[in-house]
Amino acid sequence: MSFPTLREHPRAADDTVAVTVPAAARRRRAHRDGSPWVAAAFAAPLVVYLVVFYLWPLVRSIDLSIHDYTVRAFVQGDAAFVGVDNYLAVISSPTFGPALANTAVFVLVSLVFQYAIGLALAVFFRSHFPLSGVLRGLFLVPWLLPLIVSGSTWSWMLNSDNGIINSVLGAFGIGQINWLTSPDTAMTAVIIANIWLGIPFNLVILYSGLQNIPVELYEAASLDGAGPWRQFWSITFPLLRPVSAITLLLGLVYTLKVVDIIWIMTRGGPADATTTLAIWSYREAFGTGQPDLSPAAAVGNILIVIALVFGFVYLRAQRRQENS
Repeated sequence: MSFPTLREHPRAADDTVAVTVPAAARRRRAHRDGSPWVAAAFAAPLVVYLVVFYLWPLVRSIDLSIHDYTVRAFVQGDAAFVGVDNYLAVISSPTFGPALANTAVFVLVSLVFQYAIGLALAVFFRSHFPLSGVLRGLFLVPWLLPLIVSGSTWSWMLNSDNGIINSVLGAFGIGQINWLTSPDTAMTAVIIANIWLGIPFNLVILYSGLQNIPVELYEAASLDGAGPWRQFWSITFPLLRPVSAITLLLGLVYTLKVVDIIWIMTRGGPADATTTLAIWSYREAFGTGQPDLSPAAAVGNILIVIALVFGFVYLRAQRRQENS
């Protein structure tokens, strides 16, 4: 017995197509219907991480700042609600004004020199030469060292009596400078150390940004007679603006919360000369032996608000640039 083939019965071929196409459509529809669950599964670890390590600490910090937490109240959980009293006490404190000014000076000077030196080094290393990779790697050493090692090293180098900095200056006839014990020079000392720590970050980010600038632009500028300075101001600097903006924003957020390097070198002294808002918050919570957690949380939340303000300014400037 022989069976009819599809060629002998065209109608059967049509029926086969009619059955096959809806089946494929159903499979595609089922795949599309399941995609939100797949996306949720991939996003779940990130959401859990953000909630556990960012949202919950932020909520807890706000809770600390609007209650009167002592050590006993922190253990027993019966702290009295005080509203914004801790914020008013912090703002009206005689320490707030100098701490805010010290924070502004520390952040502004550090950012300017970190960015300027990092950009100069990035442009320098853009022109490849023998051992350029090795030298670029050596500039990353400050970034890789533990901060306690960096802070201790700078404390030794800037020691008034036997520090290497004063020894070198003495060879040129410059007298002893009390870098860490004088209110006039302590801020300069911690800023120098922080600049040294921040240069590698700026170098890495800006060097990566330079790699995205087409070489043809520099070749065309050279043919038009533009020198190195003209090429920098007309090509390099304008095209690095997006990378520069995010570099400065990240540097700002990091520098606002610097505690370790200042605490290791001066502990905020002498006479509060290097007390920033971050140092003040840390000292209130952990540095006196008698933790005052609620004011410390209030100062920390003020720092968060300052960082958020600059973050929104950056986002608005970026959106305006995209629209233009």
